[in-house]
Amino acid sequence: MTKNKTLLLSLLATGLTLASCEIDRLPESEYTDVQFWNTENDLMNAANRMYQQLDANWVDNRGDDAVNQSGPNQVSNGSVPVPNTSGNWNDRYDEIFTANNILIKSEKAQVSEAVLNRYKGEACFFRAYAYSQLVKIYGDVPLLLKTLDFSSPELKMPRTPRAEVMAQIYADLDFAAQWLPTRAALVVTQYGRVTKSSAWALKARMGLYEGTRLKFSNQQGWQEHLQAAVAAAENVMAAGHTLFASFGGLFNQPGEGAANTENILVKIFGVDNTNVILGHNNSRDLENGRMAPTRNLLRQFLYSDGLPAFTTEGNATATRSPLFIEEGNEAGYNTILDNRDPRLAFTVFRSGEEAYKGPWVPTTSLGARSGFAAKKGFNVADQTINNGATVDRILIRFGEVLLTFAEAKFELNESISDEDLELSVNRLRTRVGFPVKLTNAFVTGNGLDMREEIRRERTVELALEGFRYDDLIRWRKAEAALPKDLLGAKYVEVDWPNTNAGNFLLNPDRVIIAEPAANRSFRTDRDYLYPIPLNEISLSGGSVIQNPNWQ
Repeated sequence: MTKNKTLLLSLLATGLTLASCEIDRLPESEYTDVQFWNTENDLMNAANRMYQQLDANWVDNRGDDAVNQSGPNQVSNGSVPVPNTSGNWNDRYDEIFTANNILIKSEKAQVSEAVLNRYKGEACFFRAYAYSQLVKIYGDVPLLLKTLDFSSPELKMPRTPRAEVMAQIYADLDFAAQWLPTRAALVVTQYGRVTKSSAWALKARMGLYEGTRLKFSNQQGWQEHLQAAVAAAENVMAAGHTLFASFGGLFNQPGEGAANTENILVKIFGVDNTNVILGHNNSRDLENGRMAPTRNLLRQFLYSDGLPAFTTEGNATATRSPLFIEEGNEAGYNTILDNRDPRLAFTVFRSGEEAYKGPWVPTTSLGARSGFAAKKGFNVADQTINNGATVDRILIRFGEVLLTFAEAKFELNESISDEDLELSVNRLRTRVGFPVKLTNAFVTGNGLDMREEIRRERTVELALEGFRYDDLIRWRKAEAALPKDLLGAKYVEVDWPNTNAGNFLLNPDRVIIAEPAANRSFRTDRDYLYPIPLNEISLSGGSVIQNPNWQ
């Protein structure tokens, strides 16, 4: 399909125009603050900088769902050191600076209130997006609502309580939702810019995160966050979004562009691999095993009868599908992939299926330490040139909103109606042709747990999209799931040409142990938050204090 490139070209032009704007003598193609911030075009170009800074967030190995060719992930296995600096902190505050700069300087523009507030709404959205990432990993963080200079006293401000930061996130998103255009009103040439749905969807995401985090940490106030999540999700569900017909195509070229209303926030790349203005390397990263799925992830997928074999923490379920084959009895590589939820076939390549450079042959030689090959988001066109991939990265989609709605609804009352399941979970199952519906009768009749099945649905629908670690943290399940063996494929000699069992660390079922539990840990008194970078503590004069037990 022809890719919309108007926003991408505009972003590139903005980066060239606004560079070095602090130099005293400027080329005629650059502008001072006196010359700038006057027209709607100025505001749009300034806002484009926030889209440039948006992190694509492709590879995430912090959970138990994927491993990297380069070895253990330090967050995942509990060995992360206290850093001097970190992009997790610095990059987010760069983004916050950009948003605050727009919110302050845009006031001088000679435009209508609606136009002014539309671009202030974009700034509020991106400020909220940056703070949402900060609070999830650091907890309390300094809340800055203005730009600073070298003499600003705020440079030494302490961390702001998490509840205040969350309140500001909600306030920013409410302002954005008031003034941003609707999905339907956004002109095609502006596809990729944020809309009311973007603001509502992010509010739903953060309401679910904070509500469940508080609930499962036995803290007060969780109900209001879950209520906010439900209300925001319902707003998105009423905005005319639909699920893209093809689950596999959603993450490739067919899913790009304004016609796909499942997309709510995307990082735009492009134009194509013959004209790479902005590219990435995701398909090559998948080929090289930088996000190789684990058996821990595959165990989450239901069997074709709608029944499980493992819990979302990786333990055997009380009720096991009769289609489940004991792992020691698996006849070959593909056995674990047979008779499963159709989404598994879109997530992992089967042995013999056309994959990276021909049919997939089980191997770990490319660094896929689990022996499983990630399929979701891979395409040959994006593999052609190094750093020349141009498929857009979906950061928020309607499918996630439906799962947020279902989980928040359940957690508010620890029950959910079949009608709400039909609006959410079962729409996702229908999309992929999975005929078994999740209902209260099915759960009761098969001795299942509704909370567990809603969490499972989220895990498999959003697999390899960067949600697993955050979900384990907010469910307070990280200490149960992370310090386990990270398992891979079954070694059956006939499936593995030119290899032998001595090449692998195998468990008694001859399943690859990509990373043994003995090398993994999760401290509940420390690891639910990241360490604050030491430079931030030093630069604040000690006002910023370290998170517990990271000293």
